Amino acid sequence: MVAFLFLLSMLATVGFIASYVTLPVDKSIYVFPLGHISALNFALGLTLGVALFCIGAGAVHWARTLMSDVEYADDRHPIEASPEVKAKVLADFKQGAEESGFGRRKLLRNTMFGALALVPLSGVVLLRDLGPLPGTKLRKTAWSAGKMLINQNTMQPLRPEDIQVGSLTFAMPEGMKEEDHDFQQEIAKAALMIVRLRPENIKDKRELDWSADGIVAFSKICTHVGCPISLYEQQTHHVLCPCHQSTFDLSDGGRVIFGPAGHALPQLRIKVNDKGYLEAMGDFAEPVGPAFWERG
Repeated sequence: MVAFLFLLSMLATVGFIASYVTLPVDKSIYVFPLGHISALNFALGLTLGVALFCIGAGAVHWARTLMSDVEYADDRHPIEASPEVKAKVLADFKQGAEESGFGRRKLLRNTMFGALALVPLSGVVLLRDLGPLPGTKLRKTAWSAGKMLINQNTMQPLRPEDIQVGSLTFAMPEGMKEEDHDFQQEIAKAALMIVRLRPENIKDKRELDWSADGIVAFSKICTHVGCPISLYEQQTHHVLCPCHQSTFDLSDGGRVIFGPAGHALPQLRIKVNDKGYLEAMGDFAEPVGPAFWERG
């Protein structure tokens, strides 16, 4: 009976994993008297409950029916055990192990070990709910070579003359539409802010090389926790994140000059195409937004 309970626990754990992998999240079933409930939640709860119950029931049944129930009385003794006491404890342990049948009853012992070894797998499988591995999608955005910069307010391609010195303009890649199902996910990485500086005010050489007529394009996503940046100081060329006050200098490579942000704002390399519109020359050179676990 004890071995049967441990085997049943092992089967229930396997059933838990199989239910988690195979049952769709949106499938519902009718269970009296609960009514219509999630098939996945019902299966997970039932199989995990059976697995844990059978381990407990098997251990209790083993202790009540197969182990000795003789009570031993022992006098209290100092905390530091004497050699005689240590020898007595070891002898009692050996006697208890022998009487429990732990050494002789290999089937019970092995099935118990099997049940105890499989139950933690239920928790390991649940780690899947942390989400799929990001792969390289955190490193890439919707920007690519040849995509024009689209003004998010007018939804029209931007020309250099549309951007005045000291102004702040928000842009997105050509081809993105707000009705697209993945628009929010993509704009969260591709959102762009554009300012026009006088070339002599640009301190960073790479920033100047990646600009077009003094127009520079930086990621709008703060490198602290990913808030959208929207506050621009015209005189200092600083942009301020409204969430935690991280401040970036857009005249010096977007570097951090104040606040908890860990690294500079990524810059997008742009140019003026043959038709007179601003376009990207590729994707960002580094991942946008806050640092993540696989960023290297």
